[in-house]
Amino acid sequence: MPIIETRDLRKVFRSVRRTPGALGALRTLFSHAYEERVAVDGVSMSLEAGELVGYIGPNGAGKSTTIKMLTGILVPTSGTIDVAGLVPYDRRKENARNIGVVFGQRSQLYWDLPLIESFELLRAIYGIPQATYKRNLDEFIELLQMDEFLRTPVRQLSLGQRMRGDFAAALLHDPKIVYLDEPTIGLDVVAKEAIREFIARINAERGTTIILTTHDLADVERLCRRIVLIDHGTIIYDGDIERIKTEYGRFRRLVLRFEEPVDLPQLPGAELEESDGTSARFRFDRNRERADLLIREASERYKLEDVTLEEPDLESIIRRIYLEGYRASEGATLP
Repeated sequence: MPIIETRDLRKVFRSVRRTPGALGALRTLFSHAYEERVAVDGVSMSLEAGELVGYIGPNGAGKSTTIKMLTGILVPTSGTIDVAGLVPYDRRKENARNIGVVFGQRSQLYWDLPLIESFELLRAIYGIPQATYKRNLDEFIELLQMDEFLRTPVRQLSLGQRMRGDFAAALLHDPKIVYLDEPTIGLDVVAKEAIREFIARINAERGTTIILTTHDLADVERLCRRIVLIDHGTIIYDGDIERIKTEYGRFRRLVLRFEEPVDLPQLPGAELEESDGTSARFRFDRNRERADLLIREASERYKLEDVTLEEPDLESIIRRIYLEGYRASEGATLP
């Protein structure tokens, strides 16, 4: 059975309609007029144990609202949720033992305590057996290189150090599922790579199911094979990253660098985009032309110093979908 399953999940936020002005504020006190905002609308998805899925979408798309319903913080307006055999908002304590959560802009660590004491408090809260706690803590200290700042109060940690502490805190109790909400926001390149390696290792070695929500699509491309794309509260794509690249990124680019100057080079099956005599960039349809055959044709026509094949990057594809919508059935392509 899937470890996470939602069916027609819907969340509507209701607020009193406010009238401007002092008299309007008084009328609002006795008003029965309401405004409704649909945050999540008919979300159905299923995750198998051990999957690492990117849950992405523009600001206000419904990502965080979905995560809050999965964690039990919010109760859905309608629809059903099953997380590891539990309904999260009905059995919050039991659900909390099955999950770990990392929010990039919030911390579960205790601000004025040394990091190690935050871990000790979490051990007591979750009732983690001493042997499990020691095994996990020793492993996380090594993987996340936390030796140097274990005794440092959390408020004195850098952002990268605090995020490493938050990851360890979220996984101390061996959760089956981990929700990561913008886990690398604001981190430098080195810290981002350390966090990515840690996520990949925990998923691979422990079989932890991970849902990653982020605007940094490099995280998604580095870690996930499957993405769920949500917009205006509705899932518009759920599938492999390679599939969306094939459907929405049909065009690839072949860059040739010549040993000798070439004036207006040509390559059958490919369109010349630019050329400066020493190099040329060609565009071709991956569904019609094979890259290896084009490269062979180019090597027969010209003396080549170097050849580069450029794939459409995920960020460009997702940006295009945000702007225009997902239209795979129409044979959508990215220029």
